[in-house]
Amino acid sequence: MTNRRAFLKNIGFTGSLFAMPSVFLNAKPVTKRAPNDPALRTLKGIVHSKGKGIANVAVTDGIHVTLTDKNGRYELITNAGAEFVYISVPAGYAFPADKGIAAFYAPLPKGNDTVKNDFPLEKLEVDDRKHNFVVWADTQMISKKDVELLKSQSVPDLQALVASYPKNTLFHGIGCGDLVWDKFELFEDYKQAVGSCGIPFFNVIGNHDMNNDARADDGSAKTFKQQFGPTYYSFNRGEIHYVVLDDVFFLGAAKKYIGYITENQLRWLEQDLATVKPGSTVVVSVHIPTFTRQAKRDNKAEELGGVVANREQLYKLLAPFKVHIMSGHTHFNDTWERGNMMEHNHGTVCGAWWTGPICGDGTPSGYGVYEVEGSEIKWYYKSTGKHKEHQLRVYAKGRLKSAPDEICANVWNWDSKWKVEWFEDGVAKGAMEKRVSLDPWAIELYAGPELPQKHKFVEPTTADHIFFAKPSAAAKEVLVKATDRFGNIFEEKISL
Repeated sequence: MTNRRAFLKNIGFTGSLFAMPSVFLNAKPVTKRAPNDPALRTLKGIVHSKGKGIANVAVTDGIHVTLTDKNGRYELITNAGAEFVYISVPAGYAFPADKGIAAFYAPLPKGNDTVKNDFPLEKLEVDDRKHNFVVWADTQMISKKDVELLKSQSVPDLQALVASYPKNTLFHGIGCGDLVWDKFELFEDYKQAVGSCGIPFFNVIGNHDMNNDARADDGSAKTFKQQFGPTYYSFNRGEIHYVVLDDVFFLGAAKKYIGYITENQLRWLEQDLATVKPGSTVVVSVHIPTFTRQAKRDNKAEELGGVVANREQLYKLLAPFKVHIMSGHTHFNDTWERGNMMEHNHGTVCGAWWTGPICGDGTPSGYGVYEVEGSEIKWYYKSTGKHKEHQLRVYAKGRLKSAPDEICANVWNWDSKWKVEWFEDGVAKGAMEKRVSLDPWAIELYAGPELPQKHKFVEPTTADHIFFAKPSAAAKEVLVKATDRFGNIFEEKISL
């Protein structure tokens, strides 16, 4: 997203429970092939490991979902509009990848009456119920200079992060959209960067990954599909079911889009989730957040390009599961929870479009890190070039001109289960006051029509993860202590 002012009004949620029809538990193709019908064709093959078939693997053409039989074989009837046949990689198997890009699909050739594609998989030697993943939101490169920043800063940071875990720890990445900034020739650079990270990446289409010359949404993902395959799909690792969706709906004019999930995807998702046990943990990755609190913070109306218009329909399908939604697009950090769902809207790899070390809300350039054990997930935000304990920044009195007598702390990965306290000269003073505010450093870097020089549209954005306290006149030192929902404690102190 490139317009810092295009953020969204907070509207209320109306939750409802959804009972998944049992008919989908054994989803089969719904079409029957008519003799000599050129519009229909048969897809068949086997999913196997070293020649031994793997049963109950979900196979799809993006329209229907079917399961392999006891011998690992699948067969489904598709129509002329299908572009790929692909699998939902089952738990217990390595993710097939081509130079770091997940390779779980096969493009469908034109004109074949019957298309055969086998999917070989490699069985993992370690228990994948314990694994990690990272979310890279908005690498968003527009020039070779941006590419060099990605390769010289972000890539080594991720390499070091992976190396900091025990050997053979399972990792995968999710590129959460806006992989480039309308410059499709840079897709190759993105792929080179990802390939050097040493972990497989699954990728999400963003609004800057679309063909702006397409005449309708159906053609807007042409180049992305050539590079990365389907725009919606699923995969499994351990007890977690992962789903990727395309929620950027192109309106047929350059750079015009809304946040919207098509009916075709919802129908497919309904079948896909029917293969997942209710109560399981499901991770859904999209580019445009389904919802944020930014519109409420700014007291503005919600705009269709910043959240998903038909999100409630998605939430209904996800109701039987424990859900984490991963998103990017906004270039700020924002989290919300409702019932069984939590959305993590991530600060970006590129920060404020590669203009400085922080996003518009003061969140450092970086990415989300998620540690999975069984069905449970823990997480933290990793700031590029900083140690993993770097989870807050404290500003002295006067740094924020609108609060001259107060110190403030930006706790960018804050959510409602964090606790933020302060101490004056070693004496506990209780909880800090959370207020909607701009980050002082972001103001200094980005505020006004002449800043930053590289992209003058960048402006500081309001955040509700900034905390305030008023020290006494005689205070010499303030310590801020932030405790996350998992009991991890992060501290930073300043001298007054």
